This record gives sequence, structure tokens and C-alpha cells, in this order.
Amino acid sequence: MKLKRVISVMLVILSGIKLSAQDTYVFFGSFNRDKEKEGIYVYKLNTDKGKLSKVTSLKGIVNPSFLTLSPNGKYIFACTESKTQNGGSVSSFEFNPEKKSLTFINSQKSGGENPVYVSVHKNGKWLMVGNYTEGSTSVYPLAENGKIEPGVQNFQFSEGSIDPNRQDRSHIHSTVFSTDYNYVFLPDLGADKIRAYKFDSNKPEPLQAAEVPFTPTTPGSGPRHFTFHPNGKFAYCIEEMAGAVSAYAYENGTLKSIQRMNTHSDEIKDNFESSDIHISPDGRFLYASNRGGENNIAIFSIQNDGTLKTVGYQPTGGKHPRVFAIDNDGKFLITTNAGSGNATVFKRDPETGLLKKTGKSGKMKSVSSVQIRKY
Repeated sequence: MKLKRVISVMLVILSGIKLSAQDTYVFFGSFNRDKEKEGIYVYKLNTDKGKLSKVTSLKGIVNPSFLTLSPNGKYIFACTESKTQNGGSVSSFEFNPEKKSLTFINSQKSGGENPVYVSVHKNGKWLMVGNYTEGSTSVYPLAENGKIEPGVQNFQFSEGSIDPNRQDRSHIHSTVFSTDYNYVFLPDLGADKIRAYKFDSNKPEPLQAAEVPFTPTTPGSGPRHFTFHPNGKFAYCIEEMAGAVSAYAYENGTLKSIQRMNTHSDEIKDNFESSDIHISPDGRFLYASNRGGENNIAIFSIQNDGTLKTVGYQPTGGKHPRVFAIDNDGKFLITTNAGSGNATVFKRDPETGLLKKTGKSGKMKSVSSVQIRKY
């Protein structure tokens, strides 16, 4: 009798473990250039072997080049680069992990032709979009069912900087919330500025003027993507045109420059196309992607004072690594190689920060964006 009771308890424990086990899904966006072709892909990640296996995909959307997820992971938001005047849009989809399905909800105009970045407030009630070509940002309320409501704010910028070919006017390249979500930062590649706004989620028009409206970057640097250290005390901006990362001390909406260093080795003299930037969840390492002739991930260790030290460079196994992502456990880093149409999974060494390719990469035409989420 006692043995039966022990077995029963063990079965309950094991069933509980099975029920609580989580699957890891990976979402990819692409430049499919034709709505009749696959544009968004969903894969499952084997967290033992680092292998990707396809779950589903979705057609009917053109150039869903950048994706983000709602805080609860139920909804996917994609910005679509139309390359036609005022033709850009932002779309919402529902992901059902049980049915392994992806369902279109609705779209709204982005306020430009080439929206390149989309972010969601932590309360899941607000969506922000950055439009590259026109240099603008738009704000949308989100309904509880994932529907994107009509936009309530659009800020247009115009001034450029010193490079007449790349910086004839403003080009907003990302919209990034501070760790407390009280501010949002907009790297402007065209104007060499990191713009800033207060964000009051309780107001019908949440973007409010910040005390310091922008932080200037080095002329001709082309600030692109931006990220905060998990401790909220430091922030980092990757500069596409200069091939550099600038480090900042951060406090209450204000950035103070503390360091600027190259994302490439000294042998590289031109053709800089630095792209994306992320920090490991433990805050110990920063990663930056280089396109151009390098096609690698630069790896930096983060010191206690927020400054960086170069650790090394990891080839991405493809061409034009536009966007990459690190899972919440800091175990894997996945790159999208838009030029070669493949995604590569790397396992991270948490002590050294180094990356090791796990095996065969996933093939997806013009894959450009990636998000990782447990369900």
C-alpha cells in the first residue's frame, strides 16, 4: 500500500513536470517581395541540440521585414516595407502554440513607405513604429484582442547630416523603450541624433516632449539600433555608417557618452554596415552584427563601468546578418542572413561570451528578422 502511494505521488510530480515543460518558438520575418510567397515563418527550437524545425508560415503580406511580439507572446506585429509613397503598414497576427497556427488580425498605415522597426510597451497597450525613408515615428493603441487601432500620433523629422548620399534627410531606424518604459529613444541615421521622448501610457497621446530632446552622435556615424543594459544604467547604440558602438551612461531620459569603439578589427577600413545590437540577459556581454564584407557578430565583454572590451568575432555562416536575437535564458543566439537566405543558430558560452554554431542552418528566402519566445 505504501509503495502504491509513493508511485501515485511520483506520477503526479512527473505529470506536473510534463505539463509545465515549455517549447521554444522562433519567429522570422523576411523581404519576400511578393504576397503570394511565404513572408513570416515559425520554427520550433530544440533547446538540447539547437536545431530548428519548421512549424508554419504565412503568405499574404509583402516584406514583413521586422517583427516583434506582444509581452504575453500571443500576438506578432510586423512592419511591411512597401517602397511606395505612404504604402508602408504595420500588421498584427495571433499565434496559437497549441494549434501551431498564425492568423492575420488587421493592419494600419505606418505613416511612411518603409517602416523598419516596431516595438510594444510592456503593458501591451501601445505600439510604436519607426519609418526610415520619411524619418518619422507613429504611435498606435492596441486592443486586448491584438487589433491595432488607428494611430494617435505621428512625428515627422526632416534635418539630415554631412553625407549627402545617405543623410540628405532624417531616417528613423528604431524605436526603443527605456527599461522602465518611461522614455522612448529613436536613433536617427540621417540626422546623426538619438531622439528622445517621454512616454506616458495613461495619456491618449503618450509621446511627450523630453527635457533633452536628442543626443548628438558623431557626424556621419549613422546611428541605427539601440539597446539598454538590463540594469538600466547603461545604453548602447550601433552606428551603421561608421561601424562603431557608442556606450552611454543613462539616467532619467538622459544619455552621457562614456565610450565609442569599432565593431570591426583594425584591418577593416571601409564598407561598414553595422546593423543590430543586443546584450546577454546576465548583462555580461554585448553582441553587434556586421554586414558589408565582414558578415560576423562582434563580441564584447561589458565592464562594471559600462565600457566595452573586444572578445572576438564570429562569422554568421551567411551574408548580410541584418537582425539577430538572444533567447531569454541566454543559451542561444540566432542570426538572420538576408543576403544568403539562411538563419544560423549559435550556442552561447555564458562564461566567455563566445558562440558555437550548432549545426545546419534554416533556409528562408531573404530572411531579415527574428524573435525567440518560450510557450
